[in-house]
Amino acid sequence: MHIPDGFLSPQTWLPAWGVAAAAWTWAGRGLAGRLDETLVPRLAMLTALAYALGLIMLPLPGGTSGHALGVAVLALVFGVRLAFLAYSGVLLLQALLFGAGGITALGVNALALGLVGAVVAVALYRSLARFNEDVAVVVAAFVSLQLSALIVALVLGLQPTLARRDDGAPLFFPLGPEITVPAVLLPHLLIGVGEAALTLFVWRLARRKGWVAA
Repeated sequence: MHIPDGFLSPQTWLPAWGVAAAAWTWAGRGLAGRLDETLVPRLAMLTALAYALGLIMLPLPGGTSGHALGVAVLALVFGVRLAFLAYSGVLLLQALLFGAGGITALGVNALALGLVGAVVAVALYRSLARFNEDVAVVVAAFVSLQLSALIVALVLGLQPTLARRDDGAPLFFPLGPEITVPAVLLPHLLIGVGEAALTLFVWRLARRKGWVAA
């Protein structure tokens, strides 16, 4: 669900970059003390999984795409801050190497997919794990993907309102939320089922190996 360059008005992507920069600074505090010879290979392995998932794209109306994220499993295994930083790196590499997403849109993409996805996944897991951990993981992965998709859809859908020519024509993305929300959310309901199943599988494996920190 990457947002490409050229779809967002400066009124959107400039503030998003500012918020993202502050979030990256927060997430990076104390990072050097956490990265040791045991954590780095694990983080690299699951980040590579997220990278691969993000390249399996389902084209959606309006020029964006649908795909699984892998953010939930990063967050459940390594915590919110590392998951956010790792997925921001994934988004940057995908934008630079494959044109998936964009540099101007990186702030929005990182906040919507990386930060929101990670925070929601960890919050839901911690709320539900006392009842059933497997169900907590599945719900966390599914809902975090849907909320990330919803934010992307709303950001895109607001562009015609935020930036118009004098004649009222949109300067950037032309479709409103009545189109973007169902176009983005409906495919991600199905994608979310697959992501939830994959997250549960990887999380169980990581827990057996003693990797889980969330």
